Amino acid sequence: MNATELRAMDTEALRAKVREWQEQAFRTRCEKKVGQLENTTTIQTTRRDIARALTILREKEHAASQS
Repeated sequence: MNATELRAMDTEALRAKVREWQEQAFRTRCEKKVGQLENTTTIQTTRRDIARALTILREKEHAASQS
């Protein structure tokens, strides 16, 4: 997901998206251990999406505390 799309989301939807991506990351790591994962770049992509979303969440929380 793009950063502008994530910034347009409200905080609850963003938190739900992070939880979804964390579950997906867990499943892909399990698939990798078992040997069923064909595309290993999904792990890296998911980790970056999680980091991007958490950064935007932190920015929103910081802006809310400043107001």
